[in-house]
Amino acid sequence: MIRHVVMWKFKEVGEGKTKAENLDIVRDKLFALLPIIPELKKMEIGKDVSHTDMSYDLILITEFENLDDLHTYAVHPEHLKVSGYVCSVIESRVVLDCEI
Repeated sequence: MIRHVVMWKFKEVGEGKTKAENLDIVRDKLFALLPIIPELKKMEIGKDVSHTDMSYDLILITEFENLDDLHTYAVHPEHLKVSGYVCSVIESRVVLDCEI
């Protein structure tokens, strides 16, 4: 099993929307991928509650059977649409892919 973890720091304003609005938009867009991409086995999304200087704003935790399924997800056209929006509203991101 492969776990794919992504954390983002969002811009205060992006695409004409506030950080809070974009957190909700991105969360909703990501959850909408679950019924569309069968390789995506599990998804959890959480917003930061501590708001420290070290904090990221949003975390995505997904699980896949194997690396091929993760790659299928990464290049899926619907995922690429979401990714395009995310890139327009974030300042930075970190990613970790690990075997569990």
